[in-house]
Amino acid sequence: MNTFSTPEEFKETCGYEIDGFWYPRVTKIVEIKAKPALYRFYAALKNFDEGERIKQNSAEEGTLIHETVEALLLGERPLIPPSVDSSIKAFLEFAEKTHIRVEKEFVERRLVNFEERYAGTLDAIALIDGKVGILDIKTSQEIYRDYNLQTSAYVAAMKDIVPELETRWILRIDQMRHCDRCGSILRSKGGRDKVRLNWRNYNSKTCMHEWGPLEGEVEFKEFPAWHDDYHAFLGAKKLWEWEHADWLKKVGYL
Repeated sequence: MNTFSTPEEFKETCGYEIDGFWYPRVTKIVEIKAKPALYRFYAALKNFDEGERIKQNSAEEGTLIHETVEALLLGERPLIPPSVDSSIKAFLEFAEKTHIRVEKEFVERRLVNFEERYAGTLDAIALIDGKVGILDIKTSQEIYRDYNLQTSAYVAAMKDIVPELETRWILRIDQMRHCDRCGSILRSKGGRDKVRLNWRNYNSKTCMHEWGPLEGEVEFKEFPAWHDDYHAFLGAKKLWEWEHADWLKKVGYL
């Protein structure tokens, strides 16, 4: 759990100041939910500090992909860093097939829900296959259900601003290497190598892996029904407010 020294530090870490008012950030609110995959991640490491280092490095790599993809969505020609070249190539192939369109004003858009008093920053609102929706870009190992809480909060905040908004998508972008012998997968993220064995091949556990070239991967899922997720998000928000009640009183939110 985060510890804070001053109200100013709490406000800076957990929210946004918008038009003279402070609002908690969607991604901080969602952190209140238990994350079994994260617990398993820490349990597999030597110590907590190693986990924090890997998380920080992973976040920096994710930011690099985010910024490059968003620039491409806007029609720009950014310099593609060699470290994420495979991921970006996979995205470009996907974008060519789906003909994604975005408006500049809705890329990295700061939003606020005045009624429920929270804020956030969405990646983009996109037009895909004739539908308008929230597009959220992830660089994680898989699409986690937690993302539904986050994107539902974005839909609720933007539905009156963009009346044609009707759905939401998670676009996961990643890269990995495949073993030429057994088909296992090597994923390098944040300075940590992780092997996912191909259990369809009984030799994968003892295989002396020969890793092929880095390959990009794109996973794209639509989640049109958002109301139940939004109710769950508001529940998480109540719990987050309970957890941080003392600080929220100090900054004048409660």
